[in-house]
Amino acid sequence: MTQGHSAAVPTSYECLLALPENLVGEVLGARLYTETRPTGPQHLVKGGLLCSLVPPFCKTRSGSGRWQILPEPEVHFVRDTEVAVPDLAGWLRERMPEIPQDHRFEVVPDWVCEILSPGTEKKDRAITLPMYARYGVAHAWLVDPLERTLEAFELREGFWVLLGTLKDEDPVSMRPFDAITFSLAELWT
Repeated sequence: MTQGHSAAVPTSYECLLALPENLVGEVLGARLYTETRPTGPQHLVKGGLLCSLVPPFCKTRSGSGRWQILPEPEVHFVRDTEVAVPDLAGWLRERMPEIPQDHRFEVVPDWVCEILSPGTEKKDRAITLPMYARYGVAHAWLVDPLERTLEAFELREGFWVLLGTLKDEDPVSMRPFDAITFSLAELWT
């Protein structure tokens, strides 16, 4: 009887690390998902949200410093096993006082924002959003640059409750950032 050689099968996370730079990878439910880098409209929305949220809530000259809000952090809900890369994520500073020194964020965010595209909407709604609920993310926003909408959700007893759907130029004052108001139009221009 001959003994065969078995090659080590790479883990989903090892495959994620080997992705080319033009792809973003996530490991959700033991499956590797990939997508291309954000499009122009997605970058515009991300920049608009950062400009609206960072000054009043993060550690700036005029900000409260209560939040850490970051673009595309690699969030490890289970280290190297359940890994999401939300377009934006925020942590209350008392829950995550310091930014991790490496690329792994192992504290569950208090807020996430996914900027939808035709290629990611189904995954974000059917896979990512339920996973965020499973791990106890308190708030989630879904922003659609093509439809010009923002949906705000709050986790209650393990289920997402829709707080509101805004469109076009509606004023935005949604939890957890309801201490301020900005125009949704700022995200489209």
